[in-house]
Amino acid sequence: MTIAIEHAEAPGVLELLELSDEFHNALYPPEGTFLLSVDELREATVVVARIDGEAVGMGALVRKDGYAEIKRMFVRPDARGSGTAQGILESLEQVARAAHVDALKLETGPLQPAAIAFYERNGYTRIPVFGDYPESAHSVFYGKTLPVVE
Repeated sequence: MTIAIEHAEAPGVLELLELSDEFHNALYPPEGTFLLSVDELREATVVVARIDGEAVGMGALVRKDGYAEIKRMFVRPDARGSGTAQGILESLEQVARAAHVDALKLETGPLQPAAIAFYERNGYTRIPVFGDYPESAHSVFYGKTLPVVE
């Protein structure tokens, strides 16, 4: 498996976004999904995991005032359990550290217990609503403070 920073329009990324959209739209109503578009991803740092050159997972880091937000974390169902999500998350955290960002935040949904358990295993804790998100029964929020690297 390779994990690298890529462009939002890199081969296979659009397919991952479509699969992610389908997954989230099957779980939550439109007012409960907060997915970045390809245009918005152009302004983010996009990390893509590939197995034998095929895109199997991705995540994005969006810089905000005082923190960075993890967006669009998604692993194809046939690649889950392979360590792909772990590699993507570690890469995003590494990108944040390199940019001297020590606070990460994210939004996920309550109908995604595997995602919630994954983030909690990786040191993310529940936080109040942040940014432009509305209070919603369709969202749960997590944050993590990264250790300062000298």
